[in-house]
Amino acid sequence: MTIKLGKLVATVTLVTGLASGVSAQDYPFRDITTAVVWGAGGGTDSINRMIMAEMEKHLPVSINVINQTGGVAGSNGMVYVMNQPDDGYTLVGLSESNVTAAVQGGWDKKFDFWYPFIVGGSPDLISVPADSPYNSLEELVDAAKAAPETIPAAASGAGSIHHLNLLAIQNGADAEFLFVPYQGSAPGQEAAIAGEVALVVTSLAEQAPLIEGGKLRPLAMLTEDSAEIAGQTVPSAFDIYDGLDKYLPLKQAIGFAVHDSASDDVKSTLGAAFEQAIASDVVADWAAANNYDVGGQYGDDAKAIFATLEANFAYTLQELGATTVDPASLGIEKP
Repeated sequence: MTIKLGKLVATVTLVTGLASGVSAQDYPFRDITTAVVWGAGGGTDSINRMIMAEMEKHLPVSINVINQTGGVAGSNGMVYVMNQPDDGYTLVGLSESNVTAAVQGGWDKKFDFWYPFIVGGSPDLISVPADSPYNSLEELVDAAKAAPETIPAAASGAGSIHHLNLLAIQNGADAEFLFVPYQGSAPGQEAAIAGEVALVVTSLAEQAPLIEGGKLRPLAMLTEDSAEIAGQTVPSAFDIYDGLDKYLPLKQAIGFAVHDSASDDVKSTLGAAFEQAIASDVVADWAAANNYDVGGQYGDDAKAIFATLEANFAYTLQELGATTVDPASLGIEKP
């Protein structure tokens, strides 16, 4: 009996020692899951699958990407990850559109709940149907000034990044279009091609196939830089109207995040793998082929970008009567 008891104590000691050894292992020692808040095949999903494949080359584990969709402004996916331990083993794949979840009642947190990583985004531009009478942004703006709120414009739904960019060009050029909301970029672009609207504001990544196919004619980029697409140079709206830097640019910010309460070890490990992935030829080639700008910000730099987006989105939606929660009650300061 004494020998058996000794063996039992030794076994317990061994098991306890193994458990302690596992808990003491460096992060990460098991696979990571990234839950993307938008559907499979979309921009956020595609970017996350690409960057996670690159990051896992610099980690000792695999990163599995799943889709956790639904809710308000992607809130289901964010709530799902929020409810997981803050140990860095469940990341959330997100975009700038998620900053509206709180003011629309999807959850009750400011966006600084997250420690974000920005892979990049595609710049917005103004385009018109191929058979449009408007051959330049100046012609379009002059027509809007002559007949305010009569020229229909598509820019996805109210409060989207594309809608905010439409409002910015209106404010910067002192013109008023008739905003027509659509459930997403694709329907808005289709409406422009069909002649239902006179112009559309969406991203270059989304418009590129239509521009190359001769269905849309680009008039101006809503960024500081011009762009080359389908053998033509699309000028920057900044070069056409002074003072646009007061309102623009408002860019997409697509990437992923971990709990801000995660340990410094988790953040630094993910940061190191992210930096190596962002610097790779694979990411550069993917971005060039898909008309995306590479960001590469994370931590405090990325938080500052998302804070600006959150404030702009929240108060624009409030002015449009599309909020259920006062941004000020969440501690979001008016820009």
